[in-house]
Amino acid sequence: MKSPLLSLPGAVPAEGADDGVAAHYGDIFREQRNLSQGAGFVDLSHRGVVTVTGPDRLSWLHLLLTQHVSELPPQQAAEALVLSPNGHVEHALYLVDDGTTTWAHVEPGTQQALVAYLDGMRFFYRVEVADATAEYAVVHLPAGSTAAVEGAAAVRELPYGRDLFVPRGELERLTAGYGPAAGVWAYEALRIEDHRPRLGFETDHRTIPHEVDWLRTAVHLQKGCYRGQETVARVHNLGRPPRRLVFLHLDGTEETLPPHGAEVRLATDPDGRALGFVTSSARHHELGPIALAIVKRNVPVDAVLLAGTVPGTQDVIVPQ
Repeated sequence: MKSPLLSLPGAVPAEGADDGVAAHYGDIFREQRNLSQGAGFVDLSHRGVVTVTGPDRLSWLHLLLTQHVSELPPQQAAEALVLSPNGHVEHALYLVDDGTTTWAHVEPGTQQALVAYLDGMRFFYRVEVADATAEYAVVHLPAGSTAAVEGAAAVRELPYGRDLFVPRGELERLTAGYGPAAGVWAYEALRIEDHRPRLGFETDHRTIPHEVDWLRTAVHLQKGCYRGQETVARVHNLGRPPRRLVFLHLDGTEETLPPHGAEVRLATDPDGRALGFVTSSARHHELGPIALAIVKRNVPVDAVLLAGTVPGTQDVIVPQ
């Protein structure tokens, strides 16, 4: 679904998972600075939108998700996961309930599979699940933005900004009042700086929530049973995750960024076996080149790593 905001001056289309919106509008560092100062907006209209209505929606979602949502207050944002029976991450939902409808945005293209799973779990519960992507689009306003949001159908208030669900047909009109547009490259650089994992980037088919710091934001460790809970509880109480997410400060003299999937090795053993892989990378307006990577748990936290061919030092996100 191609965004009409690609017609804005300077818009350069993104590729891959973010196809359909702008990567940038001509100046990625200016766009990052604007967002960090509370100005502008990010077009995330390529993301999937799922709604759940009906009187049983929160109690029913509570049974399926990793998060405690049975008593989620109206307008309070939440993150939640859907896990496989073995505890591997299958979906990541960014939720808010407005008192009558639970709204969620998800990774582009994953909404159909999520709706199919949720529909298959309805049974006798009074709920209706819908793929609302064709009707609603997601827009992000950074923390500190003073833009009016009266036209939004729902708003997720977050420490780093607000996610708006706006009528797709009103996307151009509403965003005209939100300030200068910033592309997803700027948004991603700030996401990486904040160590926020993204499904399909920081995750693969083996990922469990502990590895990418989702226990902190998307998993409630005291709630009742849900699919995959046994793995979550066992690893939390009796063991440690086999891998861990790290933040990398990359060598600024290198011209290229390591791509997603680039192998990570010890800088002292560049021909040795891979110890992990790069998940996301970006050029930050203050920090320079940065990245997130998944590495084996026992990799020394003070070791200099090679992300592809680029050296980098670690900041610990998930403890050993």
